[in-house]
Amino acid sequence: MTENSGLVFMYLIPLPQKVISCGSLKLDLSRPHVMGILNVTPDSFSDGGQHNSKAAAIAHAQQMIADGATVIDIGGESTRPGASMVEVEEEIQRVVPVVEALAQQENVIISIDTSQPRVIEAAVAAGAHIWNDVRALTRPGALEMAARLNTPVIIMHMRGEPTTMNQLDQYDNVIEDVINELQQRVQAALSAGIRQEHIIVDPGFGFAKNAQQNLTLLNALWRFTDLGYPVLSGLSRKRFVGEVLQGASADQRMVGSVTGHLLSLQQGASIVRVHDVKATVDAVRMWQAMLAAS
Repeated sequence: MTENSGLVFMYLIPLPQKVISCGSLKLDLSRPHVMGILNVTPDSFSDGGQHNSKAAAIAHAQQMIADGATVIDIGGESTRPGASMVEVEEEIQRVVPVVEALAQQENVIISIDTSQPRVIEAAVAAGAHIWNDVRALTRPGALEMAARLNTPVIIMHMRGEPTTMNQLDQYDNVIEDVINELQQRVQAALSAGIRQEHIIVDPGFGFAKNAQQNLTLLNALWRFTDLGYPVLSGLSRKRFVGEVLQGASADQRMVGSVTGHLLSLQQGASIVRVHDVKATVDAVRMWQAMLAAS
């Protein structure tokens, strides 16, 4: 960090020169990627019920791809605070038809936001490429399934479950504790036979963390690049963004979310997981144009 005229300038951290194989597709992490959120649920905190028919989900995915998303993250279970669990068969019925359609129609990397081994197994068979697990492969059989499927995995930090996580935000040092707990899950993945080059880490903004802790993590997101794995930042429309914006509702948090994701990329995040794809892609393009002109 350097100071000049009272302003703080942050050195930009380069992205890893790494390519992750996603079936026949490649995820080139030498450049930033925007992952578009596709919730095929009736109760997600920001857009629940908007895309939970197959036709609506596919149309929204296609629009996000047109807007510049290079990864589509499909979720069939809400993980908002207090959300109830979804039966496995119901989650499969929500997710798999959308995966099948996108895999046939679009040349895009498909990620699945689930913690259920049977769901990811069915989704990969239908054409999905990445397992995005907010529970960090802690469900019975999850580590073994990830190793067997041999697909990239996103390991996110969370404590407890969505029904309990808001009571589990006690940390001695939120940065060190989250890094240490993520390292434990990464080691469990490696010990289970998951390939090192298939691991992506996510600090878990909004999961078992209060507003101040989320801001502390965002301010030190560069520390997570020291783990040696690509970093995903997913703070889109989270509650702490609304608190910073003086109580803004979820649909009024776009500018705050885009700002947070751009700050994440400047600190070395490889992927940002967003609701507002076009606005985020525009911001990234402006930032990259500025860097190219330097």
